[in-house]
Amino acid sequence: MAEKKLSHMDDSGRPRMVDVGGKADTVRQAVAKGIVRMQPATLQLIKEGGTAKGDVLSVAQLAGTMAAKRTPDLIPLCHPILIDSIEIDFDPDEKNSTIEIITTVKSSGKTGVEMEALTATAVTALTIYDMCKAVDRGMKIENIRLVKKSGGKSGNIELE
Repeated sequence: MAEKKLSHMDDSGRPRMVDVGGKADTVRQAVAKGIVRMQPATLQLIKEGGTAKGDVLSVAQLAGTMAAKRTPDLIPLCHPILIDSIEIDFDPDEKNSTIEIITTVKSSGKTGVEMEALTATAVTALTIYDMCKAVDRGMKIENIRLVKKSGGKSGNIELE
């Protein structure tokens, strides 16, 4: 079996941006998820729009959208890409006092959008934390992960 190599390292071990010039444009999609765990009263405040900083989920959604678009500015070897769409949805769970973040990013291009989906999910979670930390210092951001990707030579990959 051929030895696997890190794609972002050259033969001498230095970082490099992967050359995607020879790849074909394909429709690519990535879905990432993450969870913000909080006190039940905090979740209730968010649902009622009762925080001092305003509508938490709307602001978090905008922050995540902006983060996806700025991913190459944050992750050094990511390619700047044209993003076709970014969807950030929320699934509040009263029983577990959590909000699950589900981010879907789509693009038509030469490289995937996994990092954009993961970055958007992380910044969305951080924004929820920032907007609610005054009332709940014990919030936890958990389990940010890629759950699905499609497009390119890898085809469809479902991780959960």
